[in-house]
Amino acid sequence: MEHAREDRPPDLVAALARARTTEHPGPGTRAGGAVRAWPGPPTAFPETGPEELDVQDLLRLSLAASDGSGRLRPAPSAGALHPVDTELTVGAGCSLPPGRYGYDPLRHRVHRLGRQPDGTPPGVTARLSVTARRTVSHYGHRARPLLLLDTGHAAAALYLAARALGVSEPDVRLDGRAESPLAAVHIPPPGRRGPVHPAGSARVPEPSVGRPVPAELLARRSALPPLPGAPSPDALLAVLTTAARAGAGDLRWCAAVGPPGPGLVEPAADGATLRRYAAGEARPTLAAWAAGQAWIADAGAVLLAVGCPADADAPHIRRAHLRAGFAVHLAHVTARRHSLAARPVGSWQQADLGAALGAAPGRDWVVHALVLGTRHADEENTP
Repeated sequence: MEHAREDRPPDLVAALARARTTEHPGPGTRAGGAVRAWPGPPTAFPETGPEELDVQDLLRLSLAASDGSGRLRPAPSAGALHPVDTELTVGAGCSLPPGRYGYDPLRHRVHRLGRQPDGTPPGVTARLSVTARRTVSHYGHRARPLLLLDTGHAAAALYLAARALGVSEPDVRLDGRAESPLAAVHIPPPGRRGPVHPAGSARVPEPSVGRPVPAELLARRSALPPLPGAPSPDALLAVLTTAARAGAGDLRWCAAVGPPGPGLVEPAADGATLRRYAAGEARPTLAAWAAGQAWIADAGAVLLAVGCPADADAPHIRRAHLRAGFAVHLAHVTARRHSLAARPVGSWQQADLGAALGAAPGRDWVVHALVLGTRHADEENTP
């Protein structure tokens, strides 16, 4: 019964307000199983036929664990706890027969759950939900925003894997309207367009990151701190532009930079340069807000997703955090393409950036971040 209480969504508005305080999480609790226990025996992945979507490869490039502990995966997660569960609805044009499946990322296998619903479009739809107790076990009351950010990262990993397999228009749903599933990604077979959605439907804009290759997706990892070294203006602009395009809507994107001109920068109106909109050294304050992670004070730059006011309702909170996780994930890939080391940071306390800059309090909170540097810890220890 204890696990059932942990996984039942609380009042999200109150949960986020508490997560933003300086209250420390209590003692750790049991995390339960590392993956959801899907019923029935596993189903083998068949060979992929011509013009079929390779579901096995899609999952390998996005969600599958690559080590025995289950910690190393293409999608990052707070504390490497990986609370996101994936249920697949498979239509025509896929390597798996049509039906509903649960995915086990530790063993890289699927469990057939039943028939696909009537009207299932060609391709596969991945519906993402969470087992909250995995994250609650370590982060306690701070877990709720982290669960949403992790789901956004998982959706981005599926999006990038689809692009690497030749799918031009994956459909990513991060509208925040539902508690479960929190997000959905529809991936049509290569060469086919996805279903037409009603005008005004809340989808993620097509991010402009270029088609990735499988090797770069499998190689992406969060760099270990410290992350010193200021990114070049061109590299920082590219990372900011990727995030802004992918996370459009409820969020503002900026970056904290250090000397010789410390302050906050964002893309200029022309999109070709950076503009400074606040002066002063922000990184030590960000380090204090990020659960006291002191190394952030000396990082090369800190990309910030800002928004989600204190009076936001539950759908707004879900949407802002899901899109922040999605955008930071794509920005991370752009950072790597510019030879930058990068690490997402998702836990923020009292991080009211707007109030710190003299604006009305409670309006512009730090939702998510990507810390950037030109060198990572291993290089710092190399003579």
